[in-house]
Amino acid sequence: MSNYHIISSKALDVVSIYNIFNDNKKLKLSDDSIDNIKKCKIYLDEKLAKNEKPMYGINTGFGSLYNVKISQEDLTKLQENLVMSHACGTGDRVPESIVKVMLLLKIQSLSYGHSGVQLDTVNRLIDFFNNDIFPFVFTQGSLGASGDLAPLAHLALPLLGKGRVVHNGGDYEASELLDKFNWHPIKLEAKEGLALLNGTQFMSAYGVYLLLMSHKTSYLADIIASISLDAFDGRLDPFHDLVHEVRPHPGQRKVAKRFNELLKGSALINREKEHVQDPYSFRCIPQVHGATKDTLDFVEKVILTEINSVTDNPNIFHQEDLIISGGNFHGQPLALALDYLKIAMAEIGNISERRIFQLVSGLRGLPAFLVDNPGLNSGFMIPQYTAASIVSANKQLATPASIDSIVSSNGQEDHVSMGANAATQAYTLIKNVERVIGIELMNASQALEFRRPLKTSPLLESFLEHYRKVVPFIREDEVLHHKIEASIQFLKDVDIDVEELFLNNYGVEKH
Repeated sequence: MSNYHIISSKALDVVSIYNIFNDNKKLKLSDDSIDNIKKCKIYLDEKLAKNEKPMYGINTGFGSLYNVKISQEDLTKLQENLVMSHACGTGDRVPESIVKVMLLLKIQSLSYGHSGVQLDTVNRLIDFFNNDIFPFVFTQGSLGASGDLAPLAHLALPLLGKGRVVHNGGDYEASELLDKFNWHPIKLEAKEGLALLNGTQFMSAYGVYLLLMSHKTSYLADIIASISLDAFDGRLDPFHDLVHEVRPHPGQRKVAKRFNELLKGSALINREKEHVQDPYSFRCIPQVHGATKDTLDFVEKVILTEINSVTDNPNIFHQEDLIISGGNFHGQPLALALDYLKIAMAEIGNISERRIFQLVSGLRGLPAFLVDNPGLNSGFMIPQYTAASIVSANKQLATPASIDSIVSSNGQEDHVSMGANAATQAYTLIKNVERVIGIELMNASQALEFRRPLKTSPLLESFLEHYRKVVPFIREDEVLHHKIEASIQFLKDVDIDVEELFLNNYGVEKH
């Protein structure tokens, strides 16, 4: 297997990006990409030499300063000033894993040959990627409209030998790393600063990472909910194929099919029931979990279009002899999709918390709060409080960021997407959902022990056998914080094949 991923016109998808990272592949430009970059750069240089007309961001100022003409001798200074002046990020550091995705996506976008950058500039970004050199990028500062200006300025600073970077676990001044690798700072030429800063790679890098998080969390939520269903002595009738054939939403059908597979061979699910219906948090799992899966499919389509696009400005079309100032940097498609993702994933946490509540309520022969001698022991009373607190926080995070806008650049940039805020909110929200389903697993596995000697399915018993090595049965009150954290970590450590996560709703690979 080649240790290189070749940057080309072939579309990236989430599975291929995962494999690049999982296999620690390095990047290399295809011959066609090199040719595209060179031809676009030659065209731009010739256009500048022959044409004194103002071309936005190439020989003019930026934003509301678009009408200020810049002299030929100041074009490099113009681009370097742009990068430095826009590096205004603050807040938390963006995780290095997401910064690495940002590098990949910026390289991909520049490789199409519509940005007018030097080949050396793209190759230096590849050097950063291949040597695990990650610029300091910060979560706050992007309005998600003129591209992710502040985050991408921080991504670009080390090209100039400025800013700070992480390498092999250590923090360095970028100039130190350039010296270490015997690299000279890149001298930016006309339009390059703008090409580096305009773009949606902050939002879209988060989007790729969030899709991987969400698909895994959604998959695990199905497994955990099936354990809860059996522990609650629930019914399998609502998962019958016929129910879902007459309302054939793809995600709904997928979840119902999965539950029948997960619970196959369970003595508990197949025993005669005294009750004829379950609460909605159990009975409507296919409809709720399934709707989230359908949302993930929609979000994935938006993200895939974005990461295989040119999102800087202006766009150069050398074959058509056109340089066009447009708005491909505007993050509205991503903002709406990320907000939709937040809402969909928040619902996985919401319904999980309701199952937690049902399991501790002393119903269907289970002891109150899932512990012997309740009263003396509070048992699992307060983990439900914790889950309730988290899902309430998620409701606040799920409020759409994209419904907000604020005027910037002296009125020139008068509508913005706020997609960057949606991205960072989604990251926090999905980590919260991981915590909630970790609590549900702890409760469901505890409840299941009170059903012994009856067992759930062989598949789920095997899953629980591994879990019990990390979180054993709780016989009397103890500090549950440690058990909750262990449960969350267990789920993080579960290794699910990425191809399995990205199957479409009919069990056929999408890509």
